[in-house]
Amino acid sequence: MLDQLGRAREALESRELHAPPNLDPRETAEGYRYLLGFVHSAIERAFHGNPEFPYFRRSIHLLDKATIDNSDAMYLSTPINGRYTHVIAGGVADTTHWRRGARAVSGPIAPQYVIIEAHTGYAGDSGDLAELQPGVRGNTGTLDSSDLDVAEDGTVAILLAPERPADYTGNFIATRRVSRRSGNTYYAEYVAVRFLFHDWEREESPELSIHRLDKVGEHPPALNPAAAVTAMHRIGEIVDNQIRFWNKFYDVVLQAHGAGDGSMPRNGFNAPAGASLATGGGQSTNVYAGGIYDLAEDEALVIDVEVFEPPAYMGFHLSNVWGESHDFANHVSSLNGTQAVPDDDGHYRYVIAHRDPGVANWVDTTRLRRGFMAMRWTYPEPAERLPTVSARVVRVTDVGDHVAASARVSPQQRREQIRVRQDHVQRRYRQY
Repeated sequence: MLDQLGRAREALESRELHAPPNLDPRETAEGYRYLLGFVHSAIERAFHGNPEFPYFRRSIHLLDKATIDNSDAMYLSTPINGRYTHVIAGGVADTTHWRRGARAVSGPIAPQYVIIEAHTGYAGDSGDLAELQPGVRGNTGTLDSSDLDVAEDGTVAILLAPERPADYTGNFIATRRVSRRSGNTYYAEYVAVRFLFHDWEREESPELSIHRLDKVGEHPPALNPAAAVTAMHRIGEIVDNQIRFWNKFYDVVLQAHGAGDGSMPRNGFNAPAGASLATGGGQSTNVYAGGIYDLAEDEALVIDVEVFEPPAYMGFHLSNVWGESHDFANHVSSLNGTQAVPDDDGHYRYVIAHRDPGVANWVDTTRLRRGFMAMRWTYPEPAERLPTVSARVVRVTDVGDHVAASARVSPQQRREQIRVRQDHVQRRYRQY
């Protein structure tokens, strides 16, 4: 385990191992935090991830951000054995907006969007970009809030099984998939859940549990020395492979560390496209656009987004060079479709800058000179016309010339904006 952790540490600073170039002291410090975040996650997965007795854990937490995570998302995950039958059960707050678009007038409400996916593997665990090839890793089944049946009392039940029982009409996710191309059969090894929040004041996380039906009422064997050794080896393997995989993904697939003319443009965006293995997987109903911001102290990036078909969810987020989202509790480093203010022409114009220019859609770099930018739009059904996004660098002092005169906020309004974020993040990641 210690040898593998040492190998992972080497990948933080070695360009041969695809580390980001020209790291400054803060980026180096955040790299070590990033590595230890994978240690935190790996301990949970190695010692407590049992497919016979699954339970949902936060697969991305404030302690282990990674993979250009979504600041609006709560990520849950558990290992399963897709050859067996499982049930997810729980409860959600008011879901009126899932069907009618309009929100309940008062009281807590469900997240803007929820999706549950059964996967044949865990992104990055192989440490090798070969896992991005067709047939290596994928979904066996998906269910989202556009199709999820919720009882009048807010309770939810979802059956997961290799195939739907003939007489079953409720919520269902398949855990087996047969490839049309090869004829191979694949079984789910993980269930991943995303809760995507828009209204950070009112939306509340659902409560979910999962059980493998043939193991209900039983218990796993006690830990023994051999199992502990295996788990510790697994910790080192997870950390080493995850660091190396995402280093290679950002550098080789996204070409994020080059001259800015690759698939992640510098101070610009690639064309919006649906999730695929070329995006590292991601949420299957998402359309993504991304790039790298790289700004001097007196520069700002003005981003123009036009959306032609309303998505179920929309969000814009910044991350550091390791793919950790910025501190979205204490900084306005992300804006979603409820938080962002559209101009009169319907366009969303965001301003990335190192200091507050006093505009509504400022996105805070937290003083990091460079990092990833990610736009996400969720379409449960494929959109006929995808959004467009463009960007240009301007002087911070000239930002007012590029955004609507009405899109201004005072220092007091900014503090209130951050207060709402702080309260929401404490609720989302509460430890009790």
